[in-house]
Formats: sequence, C-alpha cells, structure tokens
Amino acid sequence: MPEMHKQPSNSPVPRFAADAMLGRLATWLRLLGYDTFYQRDIEDSTLAALARREGRILLTRDLQLTKRRHLHSLLIESDDVWEQLRQVVNTYHLRRRPQQARCPRCNTPLRPLDHAATRERVPEYVWRTCHTFRECPTCGRVFWRGTHVHDMEARLAMLFDEHE
Repeated sequence: MPEMHKQPSNSPVPRFAADAMLGRLATWLRLLGYDTFYQRDIEDSTLAALARREGRILLTRDLQLTKRRHLHSLLIESDDVWEQLRQVVNTYHLRRRPQQARCPRCNTPLRPLDHAATRERVPEYVWRTCHTFRECPTCGRVFWRGTHVHDMEARLAMLFDEHE
C-alpha cells in the first residue's frame, strides 16, 4: 500500500521531488519557496531512491511509482498545473513563503541583490523602474517583480483563498 499524504516526520517544512511529467508544478512550488527537486530525464528508480534518501515527498502522475515501498508520495490527479498546485497546497497545508523563494530553474534559494549590482545585468528600463532584485547564487539569474507578477499574484490569492 503506498504511503500517500504523509509528510516525513524529520522535516517540518515539506520537501518535494517531482517526476518528469510535473516540471511546471515543480517551478511553481519553487517560486512559492518549497525545496523541489526536478530533473526531466531521470529514471523512476533513481528518483524514488533520491526521495527516500533525502526525505522528500514524491509528486507523480504514475500510479505504479506511488506503490514503491517506504516512499512518501502523492499521486497528482490533474493535467492542469493550477489544479496540481491546488492539490499539493491542500494536501500538505502549504503557505506562501515568498521571502524564501527559490530559483525556478535550479532550486537554489534566492538572495537579495543590491540595486547597483544589477546595472549591467538587467535591461535599462528595469533598472530605472525596479529597486528590489534577487539573484540565484548558483546559476546567476536575476529576478525582479515584472509586469506579469500582478496576474500571478491574483491566481495565487485565489489558490490560497486570500481576500483583499
């Protein structure tokens, strides 16, 4: 019987591993601040071993993968990324952790970046109009609150049932 809907007892904040079919879900969990391992080309057995070893909850669309022994897993029911995210948020009672956002590409926690240090790294308009930046210390990408953030925030507010 799969060990579903359980959070490993050694981790107060859930850590996840997402299978190859859940790349967009992994990105959103990282943006919300949750440590989420994702590698598109990884064998199921390797992914399951990593999840066990690191105390991660395996998120998968593969029923057979949830049946592996000693593996904390959640069978993701929908193909829609927002429904997937809703399922994970509701199952594990997740909250937004924006101060701990992670790089959507490499999963490293983002760190604040001084405005002056971004001068040559972002477009001129962005440098003039934005004053808060974050950087991924692993891949070097720079992040700022662009125009797309309003739409993202509205969707997340609905997801987390936040009312203004």
